Amino acid sequence: MDYKIMINMEVGTPVDYPILLKIWESSIRATHDFLQEQDIQTLRPLIQHTYLPDLTITLARLACDNSIVGFTGVCEKRIEMLFVEADQRGKGIGKLLLFQATNEQGAHELDVNEQNLQAILFYKKYGFETVGRSEVDGQGMPYPLLHMKIKGT
Repeated sequence: MDYKIMINMEVGTPVDYPILLKIWESSIRATHDFLQEQDIQTLRPLIQHTYLPDLTITLARLACDNSIVGFTGVCEKRIEMLFVEADQRGKGIGKLLLFQATNEQGAHELDVNEQNLQAILFYKKYGFETVGRSEVDGQGMPYPLLHMKIKGT
């Protein structure tokens, strides 16, 4: 199969949300093993109805069939979301999305769950450094966040 990736900058609309939710869930189930099932169920409607509408969504599509396999959500120079379909991980999609967010949208900071070691290493590899820490996540749950910024910004 041809894994050439196209990155299309698109403002997300509610029409996109069902596939974005599937990608989000696939990704967090592969990388966020610290979350409980109830946490995922609680987050799903927040993602769909509260977070996605406030973000500029960038979609990663496979060139071979135009299917969406990953996305970022950026708001005010912050990467609020970066998720890749679980079975597409390790193919460079996350890197392309990250570069698009940093180079084209000027996003230079983000938060990442402290328990998500794969993501921390990924962001560090591409120039992010930890500049702070919170004991709880954005919903007040006991999942510490690391605040990261691109070095020198």
